[in-house]
Amino acid sequence: MSHPAPGTDPSAILGVATGYMAAKQLFAASEAGLFAALAGGPATASELAERAGIPERTTRILADTMAGLGLLTRADGRYANTPATSAYLAGGTQETDLRPFLAFLDAISYGHWLGFADTSRTAEPQKLDLGGDRMQTFLGGVMTYNALHARMLADNFDFTRFSRILDFGGLSGSFLAEALRSAEKAHGTFLSGGELVEFARKVLEDAGVGDRIDVVQSDPLTGDVPEGFDLVLLEHVVHRFDAEQNKAIVERARRAAAPGATLVLLDFFLDSDPEQRVLDAVHAGEYLVIDGTVVYPEDEVRGWLTAAGWEPVETRALPGSPRIIIAEAR
Repeated sequence: MSHPAPGTDPSAILGVATGYMAAKQLFAASEAGLFAALAGGPATASELAERAGIPERTTRILADTMAGLGLLTRADGRYANTPATSAYLAGGTQETDLRPFLAFLDAISYGHWLGFADTSRTAEPQKLDLGGDRMQTFLGGVMTYNALHARMLADNFDFTRFSRILDFGGLSGSFLAEALRSAEKAHGTFLSGGELVEFARKVLEDAGVGDRIDVVQSDPLTGDVPEGFDLVLLEHVVHRFDAEQNKAIVERARRAAAPGATLVLLDFFLDSDPEQRVLDAVHAGEYLVIDGTVVYPEDEVRGWLTAAGWEPVETRALPGSPRIIIAEAR
């Protein structure tokens, strides 16, 4: 009898190949309120089924899968939330509630991925239907994920030494809101175009920083840009524009910066490391299949920055979120 050669364990292949099964069970568990039902404490499958109002057979399958994935614990037949699911999926905490993002992935993103083979052959996105309630689901999911990114950025970057902060070309007010919460004496300017500017204003006002902001509706490529900022944020900007537009944006960001200013550019990147960060690579596929936007190689983005007068000094990964390139004005 022959035996597999060392290093030929198929577990990694099967783990990826069945990943959609795990994802769909996570979406179903979230929608059924499984994690919220465990907010009151550990429960058996029978008790959890009663709390969630779904069949015990379904509950056992979902709970066992979530436990196997490390999203629940299981001890002596009783299931409990992990710290992460308690914080992000059970409700009632001060952390970002990720359930709207999971609803977006299930209702909108997943359907696009069913056509990913065609997208792979053509490099063309699938048709994006935002009719009816789908627009609300889309925006709710995207803005929820952005809120998580903003929180992770504030937890992993020190805003307190800055006094004038420009959020340039972004779509979500969450990043500037978190920055101003950290830098309690700073003033912020949110400059962007499109219809989401007023939504960003509301986010900033709801965050309690409305008296320390200016909201400017202006095209980041062609509009006037104020100057003299000691921190410029470019978050989720570069993947929405082509290379030539991005070169112009980082040049305009440099002109807005005071001498010695800092730039924080947040996005997903393809990299040249020995092991590609998976979260960035899968989002390259997500952006392509949803609307054709681009996750650029980090080396290319750094090249734009250097040419525009920024000196990249560090790339930092944010937990469950994009990476940031930190650069200084030369």
